[in-house]
Amino acid sequence: MPKTSDVLLTALAPAIWGSTYIVTTELLPPGMPLTLGLLRALPAGLILLVAVRQLPSLAMLPRLFALGFLNFTLFWSLLFVAAYRLPGGVAATLGATQPLIVLFLSRAALGTAIRPLGVLAALGGLAGVAFLVLSPNAVLDPLGIAAAFGGALSMAAGTVLTRKWQFPVPPLTLTAWQLTTGGLLLLPLALFLEPAFPFPTAENLVGLAWLGLVGAALTYFFWFRGIARIGPSRAALLGFLSPLSAVLLGWVLLGQALTPLQVAGAVLVLASLWLGRVTGGPAPSAVATPSHAKTPAE
Repeated sequence: MPKTSDVLLTALAPAIWGSTYIVTTELLPPGMPLTLGLLRALPAGLILLVAVRQLPSLAMLPRLFALGFLNFTLFWSLLFVAAYRLPGGVAATLGATQPLIVLFLSRAALGTAIRPLGVLAALGGLAGVAFLVLSPNAVLDPLGIAAAFGGALSMAAGTVLTRKWQFPVPPLTLTAWQLTTGGLLLLPLALFLEPAFPFPTAENLVGLAWLGLVGAALTYFFWFRGIARIGPSRAALLGFLSPLSAVLLGWVLLGQALTPLQVAGAVLVLASLWLGRVTGGPAPSAVATPSHAKTPAE
C-alpha cells in the first residue's frame, strides 16, 4: 500500500483542478480555450525550466513532445470542445471514464494485473460523479461525446506512458519539460484559430496566475510525482476528486444548491477512493533520478 503522504500529495492535483471551471468563468474572458491553455502551460513551463536549469537531450524530445501532446495539447483541446458541446455534467461523467481506461492501458503497457476490486472502485467513482453532476435533461451531442471520450483516452494514455517511460529526472524537471512541450504545441493552434487575447485586467492576471502557477506547475508536479510513486491506476482514481471539488466550490463560493443525490454521489466517490487505495497490489517504488542517468531513448 502506498504511503498516505504520497496519496494526499497526488490527490491535491485533481482537487485543485476542480477550481478550473470557476476560475475560468469568473476571472477570464470567454471563448478562448486554446489561448487560455497556452497561457496556462507555456509560461509555467518556462518559469520551471529557469528554476530547474536542465534541458532534455535530443533523444528525449520525441517522447516528451508525445507526452506534452497527450497530457496537455490534445487533452485540453478536447476538454473544451466537450465543454462547449455538452452540458457540464455529461462532459464530467464521460471524462470520469479515465480510471477505467487507465486500468486496461496499464495492463497492456505495463503488465499490471486488472483486479476486480480496482474495476469496482473505478465504476463506483464513475457512478458517484454521475450523481454529482449529471442532469436528467442532459442533451447528448455526438461530437461532444467523442471529444469527451477522446479527452479521457488522451489523459489516460499520457498518465500510463509517463509511468512507462520513467525519465530519470526529478518530477519538477519532468513537469517543466512537459508543460513547455505541450505549450509549444498549443502555440500555433491558439495563434491561428483564435483572436488575440485582450489587454488583461487585474482579474485576468489573477486567474492566469492561479491556473498557470498553481493549477499547472504545482499540480502537475504533484501528479507526475504521484504517478511514479503510487502508480497510474491509483493516481487516475484520484481524478474523481476534480468534479467533487468543482461541485463543493460552486456550493461554497457561488451559493449553488447541493441536493441529497449529490451528497450521495460525494459519499460514493470517497468510498471508491478508499477502495482504490487498498487494492491494486504494491505501489511502484520511486524511480531513481540521477541527472547523469540515461533514458531508454538514449
